[in-house]
Amino acid sequence: MKLQARDTSIGHRTEEGVRTKLVRIAQRAKRDKAAKFCSLSHLLYKSTLIEAFWRLSPKAAPGVDGKSKESYAENLEENITDLYSRLKSNSFMPNPVKRKYIKKIGSNKMRPLGIPAIEDKIVQTALVIILENIYEQDFLPFSYGFRPNRNCHDALKNLSRDIGTKKVGYIIDADIKGFFDNVNHEWLGKFLQHRINDSKILRLVKRFLKAGILEEGNYYESKRGVPQGGTLSPLLANIYLHYTIDLWFDRVVTKSCKGEAYITRYADDIVFCFQYKSDAQKFYSSLKDRLNKFDLKLSEDKSKMIEFGRFAQRDAKRRGETKAETFDFLGFTHYCSKSRRGRFKLKWKIARKTFTVKVNEFGEWIKENRHLAIDEIWRKVNQKLRGHYQYYGVSDNWKGLENYKREVIKLLYKWLNRRSQRNSITWEELRQLIKVFPLAEPKVKVNLNSAFV
Repeated sequence: MKLQARDTSIGHRTEEGVRTKLVRIAQRAKRDKAAKFCSLSHLLYKSTLIEAFWRLSPKAAPGVDGKSKESYAENLEENITDLYSRLKSNSFMPNPVKRKYIKKIGSNKMRPLGIPAIEDKIVQTALVIILENIYEQDFLPFSYGFRPNRNCHDALKNLSRDIGTKKVGYIIDADIKGFFDNVNHEWLGKFLQHRINDSKILRLVKRFLKAGILEEGNYYESKRGVPQGGTLSPLLANIYLHYTIDLWFDRVVTKSCKGEAYITRYADDIVFCFQYKSDAQKFYSSLKDRLNKFDLKLSEDKSKMIEFGRFAQRDAKRRGETKAETFDFLGFTHYCSKSRRGRFKLKWKIARKTFTVKVNEFGEWIKENRHLAIDEIWRKVNQKLRGHYQYYGVSDNWKGLENYKREVIKLLYKWLNRRSQRNSITWEELRQLIKVFPLAEPKVKVNLNSAFV
């Protein structure tokens, strides 16, 4: 009988720094995939809590405790000492998450926003600092969401490399319905126990999951889902999907396919690639059953299987269609096209829905801030333009950047003329103003074509 692997070598309280211990934990996790870590809670030192505190955004709204980062910092040493004492004695109890609703731009719907209390954010972030060192050794290469040194552009490059250089003929664009609100606590606990055998850490995570929600003075239990707005939520979500989707696809699905099969996942936004239609159809059917097993559901209206790849355009024309189908991923519409040499090429443009949302967001902002001085408006507008170019400035999306800047100028004209009861600026005056105080020009920041090389 094989004994359970334990990490007693790093469990002793020595003079080693926290960072040294975390490095050793990561090395052990990478070396031994069966190791269970039994001594992690002692790493919730004051230094870990202080590091977690400084990682928090200073702009975040206060939770149910009414404390901001600034107010908590006034007596930081005393507050951290008290927090550490409660964690050590297992008397720390998370507060309910404060729920607010904000208007969803481009829609009449309201979007729920979770705001944890300041100490809950600190402890959650400290847990992430510790647990990341274990799970970063387990997460698979095609997982990109909410992971250190990985971003949306990396996910887009991975997907374009699969489609552009490998045998891909069919795409499944999968959307999990209300994923973050439907994570099953029992299953999540089982997944965590594959690697974590520290009862204090597991108890702490469970307390966060069960902390509940406070909405307009009314308390609601948390029977499922991960804590809204918490820094721990993305890590827990990745752990859940690692066991429900990633390992299953990597170890079971790919081996049962007749042809090649690939996956790119950014949090709960997933694209599956297949060489053959039969493999894609078989997988699409089994995906629903797989998700149902873990209390998740596929959003039927947002998920689809399409023919996509180097032969999709040709086959579409044979069927009498003008062009191959497209799909959206991470705010970009992916479509089949050709290079200058006439070869197949994957191209990208900002998704129509995303473009509308971004324009509406800017419209809401300029409406609320049109009273500012012109130079201040211009400074902030340029910040927003550069931020837009930073993310959406990818290969082949030049036209989308120009269209966005054009819409920004139209909105500037509209709302600058509503600073008073009469028109205060003409189009010619606005053009002259832009000459004197130029707006940031569109710029391609990310070359996704490199994925084909």
